Amino acid sequence: MPKIDQSNGFNEEAIWLEGPGRSIIAKVMISILLAGLAIFALLGYFGFRLQRRSLEAAALLSAEQQSEVLRRSASHYMLNNDRNGLYEMMANMADQPGFVRVRILNSEGVISYSTLPTEVGGTVNKDAEACYACHEQSKPLARLQRSDRFRVYRANGTRVLGVITPIENQSACSNAACHAHPDNVRILGVLDTNVSLEKVDVSLTQERNNMLSYTGVALLLVVVLSGLFIWIEVSNPLRSLKAGTQRVAKGELGFQIPVRSNDEIGDLAQSFNAMSSRLELAQHEITSWAHTLEARVEEKTRELKQAHQHMLQVEKMATIGKMAAVVAHEINNPLSGILTYSRVVKRWILKNFSSAPRCAEMTDSLDLIAGESKRCGELVKNLLSFSRVAPMNLEWCELNQVIHTCIRLVQHKMHLTSIQLNHALGDGLPNVRCDPNHIEQVVLAMVINAIDAMPQGGNLWITTRQSSASTVELIIRDDGIGISDEHLPHIFEPFYTTKESGGSGVGLSISQTIVERHGGSIAVKSKVGQGTTFTITLPVDSQRTVLASAEERIPAHAQS
Repeated sequence: MPKIDQSNGFNEEAIWLEGPGRSIIAKVMISILLAGLAIFALLGYFGFRLQRRSLEAAALLSAEQQSEVLRRSASHYMLNNDRNGLYEMMANMADQPGFVRVRILNSEGVISYSTLPTEVGGTVNKDAEACYACHEQSKPLARLQRSDRFRVYRANGTRVLGVITPIENQSACSNAACHAHPDNVRILGVLDTNVSLEKVDVSLTQERNNMLSYTGVALLLVVVLSGLFIWIEVSNPLRSLKAGTQRVAKGELGFQIPVRSNDEIGDLAQSFNAMSSRLELAQHEITSWAHTLEARVEEKTRELKQAHQHMLQVEKMATIGKMAAVVAHEINNPLSGILTYSRVVKRWILKNFSSAPRCAEMTDSLDLIAGESKRCGELVKNLLSFSRVAPMNLEWCELNQVIHTCIRLVQHKMHLTSIQLNHALGDGLPNVRCDPNHIEQVVLAMVINAIDAMPQGGNLWITTRQSSASTVELIIRDDGIGISDEHLPHIFEPFYTTKESGGSGVGLSISQTIVERHGGSIAVKSKVGQGTTFTITLPVDSQRTVLASAEERIPAHAQS
Protein backbone atom coordinates (compact mmCIF):
# COMPACT_ATOMS: atom_id res chain seq x y z
CA MET A 1 0.00 0.00 0.00
CA PRO A 2 1.21 3.58 -0.47
CA LYS A 3 3.06 5.11 2.47
CA ILE A 4 2.57 8.55 3.89
CA ASP A 5 5.43 10.79 5.02
CA GLN A 6 5.86 10.24 8.75
CA SER A 7 9.03 12.29 9.35
CA ASN A 8 7.35 14.88 11.59
CA GLY A 9 6.30 13.53 14.99
CA PHE A 10 3.22 14.86 16.70
CA ASN A 11 3.59 17.37 19.53
CA GLU A 12 0.47 17.83 21.62
CA GLU A 13 1.41 21.45 22.38
CA ALA A 14 2.21 22.33 18.78
CA ILE A 15 -1.14 24.02 18.37
CA TRP A 16 -0.02 26.69 20.88
CA LEU A 17 3.61 26.85 19.76
CA GLU A 18 2.82 27.62 16.13
CA GLY A 19 2.78 31.17 14.89
CA PRO A 20 -0.45 33.17 15.14
CA GLY A 21 -0.84 33.01 11.42
CA ARG A 22 -1.21 29.21 11.56
CA SER A 23 -2.92 28.51 14.89
CA ILE A 24 -6.70 28.79 14.82
CA ILE A 25 -6.75 29.08 18.63
CA ALA A 26 -4.38 32.07 18.49
CA LYS A 27 -6.54 33.65 15.82
CA VAL A 28 -9.68 33.16 17.90
CA MET A 29 -8.02 34.53 21.05
CA ILE A 30 -6.67 37.58 19.21
CA SER A 31 -10.10 38.16 17.67
CA ILE A 32 -11.76 37.91 21.10
CA LEU A 33 -9.18 40.28 22.60
CA LEU A 34 -9.62 42.87 19.86
CA ALA A 35 -13.40 42.57 19.94
CA GLY A 36 -13.37 42.84 23.73
CA LEU A 37 -11.14 45.89 23.58
CA ALA A 38 -13.43 47.56 21.05
CA ILE A 39 -16.64 46.69 22.92
CA PHE A 40 -15.33 47.66 26.36
CA ALA A 41 -13.77 50.84 24.94
CA LEU A 42 -17.12 51.87 23.47
CA LEU A 43 -18.95 50.92 26.65
CA GLY A 44 -16.42 52.80 28.75
CA TYR A 45 -16.56 55.84 26.51
CA PHE A 46 -20.35 56.10 26.53
CA GLY A 47 -20.52 55.20 30.22
CA PHE A 48 -17.98 57.89 31.03
CA ARG A 49 -19.95 60.42 28.98
CA LEU A 50 -23.17 59.45 30.73
CA GLN A 51 -21.46 59.66 34.12
CA ARG A 52 -20.01 63.04 33.23
CA ARG A 53 -23.36 64.34 32.08
CA SER A 54 -24.99 63.00 35.21
CA LEU A 55 -22.44 64.66 37.51
CA GLU A 56 -22.59 67.90 35.56
CA ALA A 57 -26.40 67.83 35.64
CA ALA A 58 -26.30 67.30 39.41
CA ALA A 59 -23.80 70.16 39.78
CA LEU A 60 -25.96 72.34 37.58
CA LEU A 61 -29.05 71.54 39.61
CA SER A 62 -27.22 72.28 42.88
CA ALA A 63 -25.78 75.48 41.51
CA GLU A 64 -29.19 76.54 40.19
CA GLN A 65 -30.79 75.88 43.54
CA GLN A 66 -28.09 77.83 45.35
CA SER A 67 -28.37 80.64 42.82
CA GLU A 68 -32.13 80.77 43.32
CA VAL A 69 -31.67 80.94 47.08
CA LEU A 70 -29.21 83.80 46.58
CA ARG A 71 -31.60 85.56 44.25
CA ARG A 72 -34.47 85.42 46.66
CA SER A 73 -32.30 86.46 49.56
CA ALA A 74 -30.92 89.30 47.46
CA SER A 75 -34.42 90.36 46.47
CA HIS A 76 -35.38 90.48 50.14
CA TYR A 77 -32.43 92.58 51.11
CA MET A 78 -32.86 94.83 48.08
CA LEU A 79 -36.53 95.47 48.83
CA ASN A 80 -35.53 96.41 52.35
CA ASN A 81 -32.71 98.49 50.96
CA ASP A 82 -30.34 96.57 53.24
CA ARG A 83 -27.14 96.69 51.26
CA ASN A 84 -24.93 95.63 54.13
CA GLY A 85 -27.08 92.58 54.84
CA LEU A 86 -27.06 91.76 51.15
CA TYR A 87 -23.33 92.04 50.87
CA GLU A 88 -22.77 90.06 54.07
CA MET A 89 -25.09 87.32 52.89
CA MET A 90 -23.33 87.13 49.54
CA ALA A 91 -19.91 87.12 51.22
CA ASN A 92 -20.95 84.31 53.53
CA MET A 93 -22.24 82.39 50.59
CA ALA A 94 -19.05 82.92 48.63
CA ASP A 95 -17.04 81.56 51.57
CA GLN A 96 -18.71 78.16 51.16
CA PRO A 97 -16.47 75.47 49.62
CA GLY A 98 -16.76 75.31 45.88
CA PHE A 99 -17.86 78.91 45.29
CA VAL A 100 -15.57 80.99 43.11
CA ARG A 101 -17.45 84.26 43.22
CA VAL A 102 -20.89 85.81 43.41
CA ARG A 103 -21.73 89.08 41.76
CA ILE A 104 -24.64 91.24 40.67
CA LEU A 105 -24.65 92.93 37.25
CA ASN A 106 -27.05 95.50 35.96
CA SER A 107 -28.55 95.44 32.50
CA GLU A 108 -25.61 97.34 31.04
CA GLY A 109 -23.04 94.85 32.33
CA VAL A 110 -21.79 97.00 35.17
CA ILE A 111 -20.82 95.01 38.22
CA SER A 112 -22.83 96.43 41.07
CA TYR A 113 -21.45 94.02 43.63
CA SER A 114 -18.97 91.16 43.66
CA THR A 115 -17.33 88.98 46.28
CA LEU A 116 -14.13 90.07 44.59
CA PRO A 117 -13.96 93.76 45.58
CA THR A 118 -11.66 94.59 42.67
CA GLU A 119 -14.47 93.93 40.20
CA VAL A 120 -17.04 96.26 41.75
CA GLY A 121 -17.83 99.11 39.40
CA GLY A 122 -16.27 97.42 36.47
CA THR A 123 -17.92 96.40 33.25
CA VAL A 124 -17.86 92.83 32.06
CA ASN A 125 -16.60 91.90 28.63
CA LYS A 126 -19.73 90.77 26.87
CA ASP A 127 -17.63 88.84 24.33
CA ALA A 128 -15.96 86.80 27.03
CA GLU A 129 -16.74 83.16 27.63
CA ALA A 130 -18.81 84.04 30.71
CA CYS A 131 -21.06 86.51 28.86
CA TYR A 132 -21.47 85.72 25.20
CA ALA A 133 -24.21 83.18 25.84
CA CYS A 134 -26.60 85.94 26.93
CA HIS A 135 -25.55 88.75 24.61
CA GLU A 136 -25.62 89.12 20.90
CA GLN A 137 -22.46 90.87 19.79
CA SER A 138 -22.05 94.09 21.88
CA LYS A 139 -25.67 95.07 22.29
CA PRO A 140 -26.87 95.64 25.84
CA LEU A 141 -29.13 93.01 27.32
CA ALA A 142 -32.75 94.01 26.72
CA ARG A 143 -34.39 90.88 28.02
CA LEU A 144 -33.41 87.33 29.02
CA GLN A 145 -35.32 84.88 26.89
CA ARG A 146 -32.69 82.12 26.46
CA SER A 147 -33.25 78.87 28.22
CA ASP A 148 -29.52 78.51 28.30
CA ARG A 149 -28.60 80.26 31.57
CA PHE A 150 -25.63 78.04 32.32
CA ARG A 151 -22.12 78.25 31.05
CA VAL A 152 -18.89 76.38 31.71
CA TYR A 153 -15.60 78.13 31.26
CA ARG A 154 -12.04 77.77 32.49
CA ALA A 155 -10.38 79.97 35.05
CA ASN A 156 -6.89 79.32 36.39
CA GLY A 157 -6.85 75.86 34.81
CA THR A 158 -10.09 74.79 36.47
CA ARG A 159 -13.49 74.45 34.99
CA VAL A 160 -16.03 76.86 36.43
CA LEU A 161 -19.80 76.61 36.20
CA GLY A 162 -21.55 79.93 35.88
CA VAL A 163 -25.26 80.23 36.58
CA ILE A 164 -27.00 83.43 35.51
CA THR A 165 -30.21 84.07 37.41
CA PRO A 166 -32.20 87.07 36.12
CA ILE A 167 -33.38 89.64 38.64
CA GLU A 168 -36.84 90.61 37.35
CA ASN A 169 -38.61 93.88 37.96
CA GLN A 170 -41.34 93.10 40.44
CA SER A 171 -44.22 95.35 41.30
CA ALA A 172 -42.91 95.82 44.82
CA CYS A 173 -39.63 96.93 43.42
CA SER A 174 -41.04 99.30 40.81
CA ASN A 175 -43.22 101.04 43.42
CA ALA A 176 -40.52 101.33 46.07
CA ALA A 177 -39.46 104.81 46.96
CA CYS A 178 -35.80 103.93 47.28
CA HIS A 179 -35.13 102.81 43.75
CA ALA A 180 -38.19 102.94 41.58
CA HIS A 181 -37.91 101.38 38.15
CA PRO A 182 -40.27 101.84 35.25
CA ASP A 183 -42.86 99.14 34.77
CA ASN A 184 -41.74 98.49 31.20
CA VAL A 185 -38.34 97.24 32.33
CA ARG A 186 -38.59 93.54 32.92
CA ILE A 187 -35.00 92.63 33.83
CA LEU A 188 -33.17 94.79 36.31
CA GLY A 189 -29.99 92.73 36.24
CA VAL A 190 -28.58 89.27 36.80
CA LEU A 191 -27.14 87.36 39.68
CA ASP A 192 -24.01 85.64 38.46
CA THR A 193 -23.06 82.65 40.61
CA ASN A 194 -19.77 80.91 39.75
CA VAL A 195 -19.16 77.47 41.21
CA SER A 196 -15.93 75.47 40.79
CA LEU A 197 -16.24 72.09 39.06
CA GLU A 198 -12.92 70.88 40.46
CA LYS A 199 -14.52 68.27 42.69
CA VAL A 200 -16.68 67.16 39.82
CA ASP A 201 -13.61 66.83 37.61
CA VAL A 202 -11.74 64.94 40.33
CA SER A 203 -14.71 62.67 40.73
CA LEU A 204 -14.89 62.22 36.98
CA THR A 205 -11.17 61.39 36.86
CA GLN A 206 -11.57 58.84 39.62
CA GLU A 207 -14.61 57.40 37.90
CA ARG A 208 -12.69 57.24 34.65
CA ASN A 209 -9.75 55.51 36.31
CA ASN A 210 -12.06 53.12 38.11
CA MET A 211 -13.91 52.46 34.90
CA LEU A 212 -10.64 51.76 33.09
CA SER A 213 -9.57 49.43 35.89
CA TYR A 214 -12.89 47.65 35.94
CA THR A 215 -12.87 47.48 32.16
CA GLY A 216 -9.38 46.02 32.16
CA VAL A 217 -10.28 43.47 34.82
CA ALA A 218 -13.50 42.62 33.00
CA LEU A 219 -11.62 42.32 29.71
CA LEU A 220 -9.02 40.10 31.37
CA LEU A 221 -11.75 37.94 32.89
CA VAL A 222 -13.53 37.70 29.54
CA VAL A 223 -10.30 36.72 27.79
CA VAL A 224 -9.37 34.19 30.48
CA LEU A 225 -12.85 32.68 30.62
CA SER A 226 -13.09 32.67 26.83
CA GLY A 227 -9.66 31.05 26.62
CA LEU A 228 -10.70 28.43 29.17
CA PHE A 229 -13.91 27.78 27.29
CA ILE A 230 -12.05 27.55 23.97
CA TRP A 231 -9.44 25.27 25.56
CA ILE A 232 -12.13 22.91 26.83
CA GLU A 233 -14.65 23.10 24.01
CA VAL A 234 -12.44 23.78 20.99
CA SER A 235 -8.76 23.21 21.67
CA ASN A 236 -9.03 19.76 23.26
CA PRO A 237 -11.28 18.36 20.48
CA LEU A 238 -9.02 19.94 17.85
CA ARG A 239 -5.94 18.47 19.50
CA SER A 240 -7.63 15.06 19.60
CA LEU A 241 -8.56 15.44 15.95
CA LYS A 242 -5.04 16.53 15.06
CA ALA A 243 -3.56 13.61 17.01
CA GLY A 244 -5.93 11.25 15.20
CA THR A 245 -5.00 12.60 11.77
CA GLN A 246 -1.29 12.25 12.50
CA ARG A 247 -1.72 8.71 13.81
CA VAL A 248 -3.64 7.84 10.68
CA ALA A 249 -0.89 9.53 8.64
CA LYS A 250 1.63 7.26 10.39
CA GLY A 251 -0.29 4.24 9.15
CA GLU A 252 -2.53 3.51 12.15
CA LEU A 253 -5.63 3.22 10.02
CA GLY A 254 -8.86 2.60 11.87
CA PHE A 255 -7.86 4.82 14.81
CA GLN A 256 -10.95 6.29 16.51
CA ILE A 257 -11.12 9.56 18.43
CA PRO A 258 -13.64 10.03 21.25
CA VAL A 259 -16.84 11.94 20.43
CA ARG A 260 -17.74 14.12 23.42
CA SER A 261 -20.31 16.52 21.96
CA ASN A 262 -23.18 16.76 19.53
CA ASP A 263 -22.07 19.99 17.88
CA GLU A 264 -20.09 20.59 14.70
CA ILE A 265 -16.87 19.33 16.30
CA GLY A 266 -18.68 16.15 17.33
CA ASP A 267 -19.93 15.76 13.75
CA LEU A 268 -16.39 16.30 12.51
CA ALA A 269 -15.07 13.65 14.92
CA GLN A 270 -17.75 11.20 13.75
CA SER A 271 -16.87 11.92 10.12
CA PHE A 272 -13.18 11.38 10.91
CA ASN A 273 -13.92 8.06 12.63
CA ALA A 274 -16.02 6.93 9.67
CA MET A 275 -13.26 7.96 7.26
CA SER A 276 -10.62 6.15 9.34
CA SER A 277 -12.73 2.98 9.43
CA ARG A 278 -13.25 3.12 5.66
CA LEU A 279 -9.52 3.64 5.14
CA GLU A 280 -8.77 0.62 7.33
CA LEU A 281 -11.30 -1.48 5.43
CA ALA A 282 -9.86 -0.27 2.11
CA GLN A 283 -6.34 -1.08 3.31
CA HIS A 284 -7.40 -4.57 4.35
CA GLU A 285 -9.07 -5.09 0.99
CA ILE A 286 -6.04 -3.80 -0.88
CA THR A 287 -3.71 -5.93 1.24
CA SER A 288 -5.92 -8.96 0.73
CA TRP A 289 -6.04 -8.38 -3.00
CA ALA A 290 -2.28 -7.84 -3.05
CA HIS A 291 -1.70 -11.12 -1.20
CA THR A 292 -4.17 -12.88 -3.46
CA LEU A 293 -2.52 -11.42 -6.53
CA GLU A 294 0.91 -12.30 -5.19
CA ALA A 295 -0.21 -15.86 -4.49
CA ARG A 296 -1.73 -16.14 -7.95
CA VAL A 297 1.40 -14.75 -9.55
CA GLU A 298 3.52 -17.21 -7.58
CA GLU A 299 1.18 -20.05 -8.50
CA LYS A 300 1.20 -19.13 -12.18
CA THR A 301 4.97 -18.65 -12.08
CA ARG A 302 5.34 -22.06 -10.49
CA GLU A 303 3.03 -23.58 -13.09
CA LEU A 304 4.93 -21.89 -15.90
CA LYS A 305 8.20 -23.07 -14.42
CA GLN A 306 6.86 -26.60 -14.14
CA ALA A 307 5.54 -26.40 -17.68
CA HIS A 308 8.89 -25.09 -18.84
CA GLN A 309 10.73 -27.90 -17.04
CA HIS A 310 8.29 -30.37 -18.48
CA MET A 311 8.84 -29.04 -21.97
CA LEU A 312 12.59 -29.20 -21.48
CA GLN A 313 12.22 -32.76 -20.21
CA VAL A 314 10.02 -33.67 -23.16
CA GLU A 315 12.43 -32.11 -25.64
CA LYS A 316 15.40 -33.79 -23.96
CA MET A 317 13.72 -37.16 -23.93
CA ALA A 318 12.56 -36.72 -27.50
CA THR A 319 16.09 -35.92 -28.58
CA ILE A 320 17.55 -38.77 -26.55
CA GLY A 321 14.89 -41.12 -27.85
CA LYS A 322 15.60 -40.27 -31.45
CA MET A 323 19.32 -40.56 -30.87
CA ALA A 324 18.82 -43.84 -28.97
CA ALA A 325 16.76 -45.28 -31.80
CA VAL A 326 19.38 -44.34 -34.39
CA VAL A 327 22.29 -45.64 -32.27
CA ALA A 328 20.43 -48.81 -31.35
CA HIS A 329 19.67 -49.63 -34.97
CA GLU A 330 23.21 -48.80 -36.05
CA ILE A 331 25.07 -50.91 -33.49
CA ASN A 332 22.55 -53.71 -32.83
CA ASN A 333 23.49 -55.77 -35.88
CA PRO A 334 27.30 -55.55 -35.33
CA LEU A 335 26.85 -56.50 -31.68
CA SER A 336 24.69 -59.45 -32.62
CA GLY A 337 27.35 -60.61 -35.08
CA ILE A 338 30.13 -60.28 -32.51
CA LEU A 339 28.14 -62.25 -29.93
CA THR A 340 27.25 -64.98 -32.43
CA TYR A 341 30.74 -65.44 -33.85
CA SER A 342 32.34 -65.40 -30.41
CA ARG A 343 30.14 -68.32 -29.39
CA VAL A 344 30.83 -70.13 -32.70
CA VAL A 345 34.60 -69.67 -32.32
CA LYS A 346 34.45 -70.92 -28.73
CA ARG A 347 32.64 -74.13 -29.78
CA TRP A 348 35.07 -74.60 -32.67
CA ILE A 349 38.11 -74.28 -30.38
CA LEU A 350 36.64 -76.62 -27.78
CA LYS A 351 35.84 -79.17 -30.48
CA ASN A 352 39.11 -79.11 -32.41
CA PHE A 353 41.75 -77.66 -30.12
CA SER A 354 40.71 -78.71 -26.66
CA SER A 355 44.17 -80.11 -25.97
CA ALA A 356 46.03 -77.23 -27.47
CA PRO A 357 48.14 -75.05 -25.20
CA ARG A 358 46.42 -71.92 -23.84
CA CYS A 359 43.01 -73.29 -24.91
CA ALA A 360 41.47 -72.25 -21.61
CA GLU A 361 42.87 -68.75 -21.96
CA MET A 362 41.34 -68.41 -25.42
CA THR A 363 37.94 -69.68 -24.30
CA ASP A 364 37.97 -67.26 -21.35
CA SER A 365 38.73 -64.42 -23.70
CA LEU A 366 35.87 -65.48 -25.96
CA ASP A 367 33.55 -65.65 -22.92
CA LEU A 368 34.63 -62.12 -21.98
CA ILE A 369 33.90 -60.95 -25.54
CA ALA A 370 30.51 -62.63 -25.46
CA GLY A 371 29.67 -61.18 -22.02
CA GLU A 372 30.58 -57.66 -23.01
CA SER A 373 28.71 -58.01 -26.29
CA LYS A 374 25.66 -59.22 -24.38
CA ARG A 375 25.92 -56.27 -21.97
CA CYS A 376 26.13 -53.91 -24.91
CA GLY A 377 23.10 -55.63 -26.33
CA GLU A 378 21.17 -54.98 -23.09
CA LEU A 379 22.10 -51.33 -23.31
CA VAL A 380 20.88 -51.24 -26.88
CA LYS A 381 17.66 -52.94 -25.77
CA ASN A 382 17.16 -50.26 -23.13
CA LEU A 383 17.75 -47.58 -25.72
CA LEU A 384 15.15 -49.12 -27.97
CA SER A 385 12.73 -49.44 -25.08
CA PHE A 386 13.27 -45.80 -24.12
CA SER A 387 12.65 -44.57 -27.64
CA ARG A 388 9.45 -46.58 -28.07
CA VAL A 389 6.05 -45.04 -27.18
CA ALA A 390 3.56 -47.39 -25.53
CA PRO A 391 -0.15 -46.57 -25.48
CA MET A 392 -2.05 -46.21 -22.19
CA ASN A 393 -4.89 -48.60 -21.47
CA LEU A 394 -6.94 -46.85 -18.79
CA GLU A 395 -9.25 -48.88 -16.59
CA TRP A 396 -10.68 -48.72 -13.07
CA CYS A 397 -8.50 -50.68 -10.65
CA GLU A 398 -7.64 -50.89 -6.99
CA LEU A 399 -4.30 -49.24 -6.21
CA ASN A 400 -3.73 -51.52 -3.22
CA GLN A 401 -4.08 -54.56 -5.49
CA VAL A 402 -1.34 -53.20 -7.75
CA ILE A 403 0.86 -52.73 -4.66
CA HIS A 404 0.28 -56.33 -3.54
CA THR A 405 1.28 -57.60 -6.99
CA CYS A 406 4.53 -55.63 -6.89
CA ILE A 407 5.28 -56.89 -3.36
CA ARG A 408 4.95 -60.50 -4.49
CA LEU A 409 7.40 -59.85 -7.35
CA VAL A 410 10.15 -58.45 -5.09
CA GLN A 411 9.39 -60.35 -1.87
CA HIS A 412 12.10 -62.96 -2.51
CA LYS A 413 14.72 -60.28 -3.23
CA MET A 414 13.82 -58.40 -0.04
CA HIS A 415 14.16 -61.61 1.94
CA LEU A 416 17.64 -62.27 0.51
CA THR A 417 18.82 -58.73 1.40
CA SER A 418 17.25 -58.81 4.92
CA ILE A 419 14.85 -55.94 4.27
CA GLN A 420 11.84 -55.63 6.56
CA LEU A 421 8.68 -54.57 4.73
CA ASN A 422 6.15 -52.35 6.54
CA HIS A 423 3.02 -51.52 4.62
CA ALA A 424 0.06 -49.41 5.67
CA LEU A 425 -2.40 -49.54 2.82
CA GLY A 426 -5.41 -47.34 3.38
CA ASP A 427 -8.86 -48.87 3.66
CA GLY A 428 -11.71 -47.75 1.51
CA LEU A 429 -9.59 -46.08 -1.15
CA PRO A 430 -11.55 -45.16 -4.27
CA ASN A 431 -10.77 -47.05 -7.44
CA VAL A 432 -8.27 -45.25 -9.64
CA ARG A 433 -8.68 -44.90 -13.37
CA CYS A 434 -5.19 -45.68 -14.68
CA ASP A 435 -3.04 -48.10 -16.68
CA PRO A 436 -2.26 -50.88 -14.12
CA ASN A 437 0.82 -52.10 -16.00
CA HIS A 438 2.37 -48.64 -16.11
CA ILE A 439 1.61 -47.99 -12.42
CA GLU A 440 3.10 -51.41 -11.58
CA GLN A 441 6.21 -50.45 -13.56
CA VAL A 442 6.51 -47.24 -11.53
CA VAL A 443 6.07 -49.00 -8.19
CA LEU A 444 8.60 -51.71 -9.12
CA ALA A 445 11.15 -49.08 -10.16
CA MET A 446 10.74 -47.23 -6.84
CA VAL A 447 10.88 -50.44 -4.73
CA ILE A 448 13.93 -51.80 -6.55
CA ASN A 449 15.73 -48.46 -6.12
CA ALA A 450 14.91 -48.63 -2.39
CA ILE A 451 16.23 -52.22 -2.15
CA ASP A 452 19.43 -51.22 -3.96
CA ALA A 453 19.85 -48.35 -1.48
CA MET A 454 19.90 -50.84 1.45
CA PRO A 455 22.59 -53.43 0.56
CA GLN A 456 23.09 -54.32 4.23
CA GLY A 457 19.37 -54.58 4.96
CA GLY A 458 16.92 -52.11 6.44
CA ASN A 459 13.28 -51.11 6.48
CA LEU A 460 10.92 -50.34 3.65
CA TRP A 461 7.59 -48.56 4.22
CA ILE A 462 4.80 -48.52 1.64
CA THR A 463 1.76 -46.39 2.45
CA THR A 464 -1.38 -45.50 0.49
CA ARG A 465 -4.00 -42.96 1.52
CA GLN A 466 -6.59 -40.58 0.09
CA SER A 467 -5.11 -37.07 0.20
CA SER A 468 -8.20 -35.30 -1.10
CA ALA A 469 -11.58 -35.99 -2.69
CA SER A 470 -9.97 -36.33 -6.12
CA THR A 471 -6.43 -37.64 -5.40
CA VAL A 472 -4.67 -40.54 -3.69
CA GLU A 473 -1.08 -40.78 -2.49
CA LEU A 474 1.47 -43.59 -2.63
CA ILE A 475 4.44 -43.14 -0.28
CA ILE A 476 7.53 -45.33 -0.55
CA ARG A 477 10.15 -44.70 2.15
CA ASP A 478 13.39 -46.45 3.05
CA ASP A 479 16.14 -45.91 5.62
CA GLY A 480 18.96 -46.58 3.19
CA ILE A 481 22.01 -44.57 2.21
CA GLY A 482 19.99 -41.63 0.88
CA ILE A 483 20.74 -39.19 -1.94
CA SER A 484 23.06 -36.21 -1.56
CA ASP A 485 21.92 -32.67 -2.27
CA GLU A 486 24.29 -32.60 -5.21
CA HIS A 487 22.55 -35.48 -7.03
CA LEU A 488 18.96 -34.91 -5.87
CA PRO A 489 17.98 -32.33 -8.56
CA HIS A 490 19.16 -34.66 -11.36
CA ILE A 491 17.68 -38.04 -10.40
CA PHE A 492 14.81 -37.74 -12.90
CA GLU A 493 17.11 -36.93 -15.80
CA PRO A 494 17.45 -39.74 -18.40
CA PHE A 495 20.54 -41.97 -18.05
CA TYR A 496 21.57 -40.29 -14.79
CA THR A 497 22.50 -42.83 -12.12
CA THR A 498 24.42 -42.90 -8.85
CA LYS A 499 24.57 -46.69 -8.45
CA GLU A 500 28.08 -48.04 -8.04
CA SER A 501 27.03 -51.33 -9.65
CA GLY A 502 25.89 -49.47 -12.74
CA GLY A 503 22.46 -49.00 -14.21
CA SER A 504 20.68 -47.55 -17.21
CA GLY A 505 19.49 -44.45 -15.33
CA VAL A 506 16.15 -44.36 -17.12
CA GLY A 507 13.91 -45.93 -14.46
CA LEU A 508 13.06 -42.72 -12.56
CA SER A 509 12.78 -40.70 -15.76
CA ILE A 510 10.31 -43.21 -17.20
CA SER A 511 8.42 -43.33 -13.89
CA GLN A 512 8.05 -39.56 -13.84
CA THR A 513 6.77 -39.56 -17.40
CA ILE A 514 4.21 -42.28 -16.61
CA VAL A 515 2.93 -40.44 -13.54
CA GLU A 516 2.70 -37.11 -15.40
CA ARG A 517 0.78 -38.78 -18.24
CA HIS A 518 -1.71 -39.90 -15.61
CA GLY A 519 -2.02 -36.26 -14.42
CA GLY A 520 -0.08 -36.88 -11.21
CA SER A 521 3.23 -35.83 -9.70
CA ILE A 522 6.29 -37.28 -7.94
CA ALA A 523 8.00 -35.58 -5.01
CA VAL A 524 11.21 -36.78 -3.35
CA LYS A 525 12.87 -36.05 -0.01
CA SER A 526 16.18 -37.52 0.97
CA LYS A 527 18.98 -37.15 3.46
CA VAL A 528 22.31 -38.90 3.30
CA GLY A 529 22.46 -41.71 5.86
CA GLN A 530 18.76 -41.41 6.79
CA GLY A 531 16.95 -42.64 3.71
CA THR A 532 14.70 -41.46 0.91
CA THR A 533 10.95 -40.83 0.60
CA PHE A 534 9.09 -40.83 -2.73
CA THR A 535 5.52 -39.44 -2.72
CA ILE A 536 3.41 -40.23 -5.78
CA THR A 537 0.13 -38.33 -6.16
CA LEU A 538 -2.42 -39.70 -8.65
CA PRO A 539 -5.83 -38.34 -9.62
CA VAL A 540 -8.74 -40.70 -9.10
CA ASP A 541 -9.92 -40.22 -12.67
CA SER A 542 -7.05 -39.81 -15.11
CA GLN A 543 -9.55 -39.37 -17.95
CA ARG A 544 -10.07 -35.77 -16.81
CA THR A 545 -6.38 -34.93 -17.08
CA VAL A 546 -4.55 -33.73 -20.13
CA LEU A 547 -2.70 -36.76 -21.46
CA ALA A 548 0.66 -36.46 -23.11
CA SER A 549 0.87 -36.40 -26.89
CA ALA A 550 1.73 -39.46 -28.89
CA GLU A 551 5.26 -38.14 -29.36
CA GLU A 552 6.12 -38.77 -25.67
CA ARG A 553 7.97 -41.93 -24.97
CA ILE A 554 6.83 -44.57 -22.45
CA PRO A 555 9.02 -47.70 -22.39
CA ALA A 556 7.15 -50.93 -21.92
CA HIS A 557 9.11 -52.68 -19.16
CA ALA A 558 12.24 -50.71 -18.35
CA GLN A 559 13.81 -50.86 -14.90
CA SER A 560 16.67 -48.94 -13.43
